[in-house]
Amino acid sequence: MALVAELDDRIAKCNKILEENPNSQIFAALAEAYRKKGELEKAFRSCQNGLRIHPNYGSAHMVMAKINFDKGLFDWAEMEVNKAVELDGHSHATDLLLAEIYIYKGEFARATKILDRLHSADRNNQQILKLLEIARKLPLEASPKSPTVGAISAATTEAPRPETKESAPDIKSAEKISMGEFLDSLFAITGVDGILLLNREGLVADSRWEEKQAADEFGAVAGEIERIIRTQLESSPFGKYESILLEADDIIINILSLKESLLLIKANKRINLGTMRLKMVSLLGKLDSDMSQI
Repeated sequence: MALVAELDDRIAKCNKILEENPNSQIFAALAEAYRKKGELEKAFRSCQNGLRIHPNYGSAHMVMAKINFDKGLFDWAEMEVNKAVELDGHSHATDLLLAEIYIYKGEFARATKILDRLHSADRNNQQILKLLEIARKLPLEASPKSPTVGAISAATTEAPRPETKESAPDIKSAEKISMGEFLDSLFAITGVDGILLLNREGLVADSRWEEKQAADEFGAVAGEIERIIRTQLESSPFGKYESILLEADDIIINILSLKESLLLIKANKRINLGTMRLKMVSLLGKLDSDMSQI
């Protein structure tokens, strides 16, 4: 509670300064306070608005990188870190955040290269040691059938991660699970409010959802959104999509493509997208099905 009160006080002070001087660089501190409080949308908007005025403010790009990281948008987080490096050069903070981003993206060799260098300069840093252990261990544990995307969080940034029931999902191969068990496991993740397994037309094949009518409506809309995006991408140079992420004020929808089906996950703002993605990869490796992975 003391931390929340401190953050609220900081937010109030930053907002007051911005009211008096909209061009102030205090927007970065405001965005960081919102991020630490877990209000990622406010953090994003504050930082985005400030960067429009101060596009060459390297520290603000680092804040934006952390916001994107906490939202599970690892490619965007990497872009923002690289922008900060371009403006201000490499630092311990930029390298450490890049290493964790690479771990979450499954680029373990790149992460290990950075962490080995950081470890040589600071051998007693527990944060670095923990990340180095993860970067070396996960490639050995990952199932050959599972795409290597993601890693457990080592909390290298200051923001508290949203609580999850699976804070360190196990990627080791295990006994095969049924589709029902797969859906049950996803539904058990903190922040997940509903799961739909759809055919390509958006019809519900299976679900973990409270209201059937709402499930049918969500399924129909998701099927149409997926069809439009897939059709548009077929004539573009971007290739096939991996997932579709939709965010509103109080809801997050993630649509993922399986071999013959679509998976729709409805979540609230408590969701940790990185942890959810890692858990999903682990479960897909155990799924007793010939579905292709995400």
